[in-house]
Amino acid sequence: MGQKVDSWWKKSVVYQIYPRSFMDSNGDGVGDIQGIISKLDYIQKLGIDVLWLSPVYDSPNDDNGYDIRNYRTIMQEFGTMEDMEKLIEEAKKRGIRIVMDLVVNHSSDEHEWFVESRASKDSKYRDYYIWRDGKDGRPPNNWESVFSGSAWEKDELTNSYYLHLFSKKQPDLNWEHEPLREDVYQLMTYWLEKGIGGFRMDVINFISKDMNLPDGEVQPNKLYGDGSPYFMNGPKIHSHLKEMNDKVLSKYDVVTVGEMPGATTDDARLYTNPDNNEVNMVFTFEHMDLDSGPSGKWDVQPLKLIDLKRNFEKWQHGLHNVGWNSLYWNNHDQPRVVSRFGNDGEYRELSAKMLAICLHMLQGTPYIYQGEELGMTNVKFQSMEDYRDIETLNMYKEKIEQGTSHKDIMRGIYAKGRDNARTPMQWTSDGGFTTGIPWIQMNPNTEEINVEQAINDSNSIFYTYQKLIQLRKQHNIITDGSFQLALANHPNLFVYKRMSADEEWLVVANFSDQIERLEWETCDLPSKSHRLIISNYNTVQTTEKIVEIRPYEAFVVAFEKEIGN
Repeated sequence: MGQKVDSWWKKSVVYQIYPRSFMDSNGDGVGDIQGIISKLDYIQKLGIDVLWLSPVYDSPNDDNGYDIRNYRTIMQEFGTMEDMEKLIEEAKKRGIRIVMDLVVNHSSDEHEWFVESRASKDSKYRDYYIWRDGKDGRPPNNWESVFSGSAWEKDELTNSYYLHLFSKKQPDLNWEHEPLREDVYQLMTYWLEKGIGGFRMDVINFISKDMNLPDGEVQPNKLYGDGSPYFMNGPKIHSHLKEMNDKVLSKYDVVTVGEMPGATTDDARLYTNPDNNEVNMVFTFEHMDLDSGPSGKWDVQPLKLIDLKRNFEKWQHGLHNVGWNSLYWNNHDQPRVVSRFGNDGEYRELSAKMLAICLHMLQGTPYIYQGEELGMTNVKFQSMEDYRDIETLNMYKEKIEQGTSHKDIMRGIYAKGRDNARTPMQWTSDGGFTTGIPWIQMNPNTEEINVEQAINDSNSIFYTYQKLIQLRKQHNIITDGSFQLALANHPNLFVYKRMSADEEWLVVANFSDQIERLEWETCDLPSKSHRLIISNYNTVQTTEKIVEIRPYEAFVVAFEKEIGN
């Protein structure tokens, strides 16, 4: 049957806010909800329909809010429930829906459920979490936590271990236990009744585990086993999501996106097919792993464009007319794309626009991460004391203990560390984020890269994003057309077509600082007459047969199909 044509989120563009780093209204150095409210006009000017907030719930902040102590209370640093209700109301006035982060694979160890669960083996909350006895004085299995070390923590109160796939302060919830599921559905309903527009579901494909909890394979140079085959896309994941949809989501006109590491296109077809009533779209991570070496994320390798093209092609074809793609380059967990896949030096503006055009012409719902529309870059802090991210700090400690040099570790952190995305939003040349001391240092390049500068320059990256958002609303070919990759093996050019019944659009993006030549006829175009849709240079250098494509150039041209074709 495929997606409903009237799904509003197909034409939408989402803007992700990391509240701690967006805008501080009271000078304490931490971004807050009133700060977001004060910038809604800016977000509206960009053309955004949906704001996704990283968690704003009460939290001890072991993992920057992804460890939730109370799902129905706002974190004090961010404001009050009245502030949150005001944000929902003010956004609605501007035609913007608020999407909240739903973090229900785990809670904080300070959540009342866990406090009760650990107090006694007889507690009615005991089975809200995954408890096991140790084996021969060791944890129940050999799984590694995503944040390094064992995924199990021994709790002396009941002499048992609890599972935590992330920090030891983030115990995993037990989705096998029906009362837990019912409580989750109630808290989802609580927020939907406040008028939010949906949920981004944190690692939602981790909620079903193989409850036999078998040992994982131990990879070379690893101390622990890889448990992911037993907790990703687990045996009951589809029934859990269907139940969630049936009991909660089906009653509201909202959007849902599941963060699903390790999900393949086949998995995503099942998750996002509207006939299955699970989620509207998923976040895949395959394209985010293409610059990782054999040892994982921190083993940074140059991106091979051919791999990126093949990956996008697979997802564009895999979900076309079945489910729906989410499109993103950046989020709070990823480095800045202009530093990663572009050129954050001489060609920063051109390459940031090129990356935007390349992504936004694909089929799916685009996600823009705060500052992406300015071309914000990675940061290089000189001291580890300036880093805040638990994943980065744990990895650094573990690698130093294993004898890796500081210089080698920093190379990985500069390229891939999550704090690259978490430096404060750059509003003015002197920062403009806070009147106090920011919780994490500003990127010093705020002098050159900031909102004030971007808004006043009609040729800025901001206005390229604004135009891309407008084009998506105006042209059905972007949301509905089919996708065809051209020049699949070209090492520097990403060229593809979007096709509808009456026209074809050719998207051309140069991922290098070299001049490339493209012959029109290699693209099998339906006619010679064409019109320019968007470009990141002022002109496009074409002759009748050849286009000369300059460093980091990107453009889109439309060809009307000739009658009889």
